[in-house]
Amino acid sequence: MALLKGKKGLILGIANDKSIAWGVARSCHREGAELGFNYLGEALEKRVRPLAEQVNAPIVEPLDVGDDAQMDDFFAKVEQQWGELDFLVHSIAYANKDALKGNFRDTTREDFQLALDISAYSFIACAQRAAKLMRPGGAMLTMSYLGAVRAVPNYNVMGVAKAALEASTRYLAHDLGPIGIRVNAISAGPIRTLAASGIGDFRKLMDKASRGAMLKRTVTQEEVGNAAAYLVSDWASGVTGEVHYVDGGFSIGAGDPGAE
Repeated sequence: MALLKGKKGLILGIANDKSIAWGVARSCHREGAELGFNYLGEALEKRVRPLAEQVNAPIVEPLDVGDDAQMDDFFAKVEQQWGELDFLVHSIAYANKDALKGNFRDTTREDFQLALDISAYSFIACAQRAAKLMRPGGAMLTMSYLGAVRAVPNYNVMGVAKAALEASTRYLAHDLGPIGIRVNAISAGPIRTLAASGIGDFRKLMDKASRGAMLKRTVTQEEVGNAAAYLVSDWASGVTGEVHYVDGGFSIGAGDPGAE
């Protein structure tokens, strides 16, 4: 059974074929969804367009989530192409690399504002526009990490941004629930992605996550993608405001994810 047959959805934040968002795209495509993508700049466009061709995505448009004019233009093109939208997957986060090492207390005001704007507020900005295109039964999903609720070495300001993102998920679920739109988040275990390469000692983090997980391994793009496909499908019609962990059970274990 194709869970998403006949549904149209945006998957925002694909950087390359190692992206968690690409794992989500493959799972949603397999389940019958028609997909739309964004890209940021020419370098990413060259990576995203070939992936879009693999899943026959009819929408591949520029979108800088820090630019309200681009946001308006992007969603206007989505409305023109599709008319309506069934689901939105937000997999966008950014912080200056220097803010992801050393002491959190050294975070600058500028780095804090940038991380919160791109990693958390952008989901709210997307939701504002996407909700206008959704009917009851629509779904929105974003991507978080355990650093939102635990202090993870070198995650620093991104952990604060993810905490804001998870809180935003709950408030959006409260706002949009009465009109039949669900909003959830996935907290994925560490996966080697372009974004993860900016986190100091990421290899050690992966090793510790593998040892501490109940399944004694890290998770894959496909496993996160499958969970995402479920959450934006009608099979999850009664699920909203949740942070769904896909981390091999690491989050239920004891101890600090960065401890030796």
